[in-house]
Amino acid sequence: MWNWIVTRTADYGLPKQIELIDIVQILLIAFFVYHLIRWLQNTKAYTLMKGIFLIGVFVIIANVLKMQTILWLFGNIGGAAITAVVIIFQPELRRVVEQIGEKNPLSAISFASGQEENERFSDKTINELVRASFEMGEVKTGALIVIEKTITLEEYEKTGIPIDGVLTSQLLINIFEHNTPLHDGAVIVRNNRVTAATCYLPLSDNMDLNKNLGTRHRAGVGISEVTDSFTIIVSEETGNVSYASGGELHTAVTPSDLRDQLHKIQKLAKKPEEKKGWHIRGMRQKVEGEKK
Repeated sequence: MWNWIVTRTADYGLPKQIELIDIVQILLIAFFVYHLIRWLQNTKAYTLMKGIFLIGVFVIIANVLKMQTILWLFGNIGGAAITAVVIIFQPELRRVVEQIGEKNPLSAISFASGQEENERFSDKTINELVRASFEMGEVKTGALIVIEKTITLEEYEKTGIPIDGVLTSQLLINIFEHNTPLHDGAVIVRNNRVTAATCYLPLSDNMDLNKNLGTRHRAGVGISEVTDSFTIIVSEETGNVSYASGGELHTAVTPSDLRDQLHKIQKLAKKPEEKKGWHIRGMRQKVEGEKK
């Protein structure tokens, strides 16, 4: 069987004997492809890459069925398409190169206990968010709170000031208090923590939005158009609390409405890749428990 595999792979220019250096190369390629896919899943380029994958499958099928006209067409536009992708997604490509440079190879191994919660944030965080939003609404303090879901908001965090504090209603109210250094811009929330404040968000150019809405509401809708985030907006003029999700704005919501939406987000369990690293200690405890 092995000889048959070697003979077949030799027809494609692959080595007839696998040496240690070949194994090292395979592992390195697998490592970079794995991290590239993980990065793509957290960017706007992921949808494009899924489309490119489907096109690649179509080209393979066309090659098997000897569809010469289709193959000629793809062969002539392929180079231009690659150039267009590089130009359009130049910022994303630059960021992935920067992340590779900043990456600590040892960070892939974590000695955590492996007992992380399987929810995005706790019930206490939901209560604090609702309390802060409507307390600020009562005194007409404007606020813009962006809650990260699947797509990372690191790009927007970098435009603000790092906070990295446990989310409480007092913290949010203090941040958005009038005439304080941090009240301008948006706050970004990840899990149970406020990660950054005074962040800049993209404005929505949706012409269907109410013309009376200000920059704060357009920013809340704008970030929900380019990511899957959930944004809470408190109006400085009316004190109404609204939320934006999926490019849609829901205005003048009640505390129960907001709480229900936050509970829905909470139940979206973390994806496996969000639990970074190999939890060696947790694995060891599990094995020891089985031995007992």
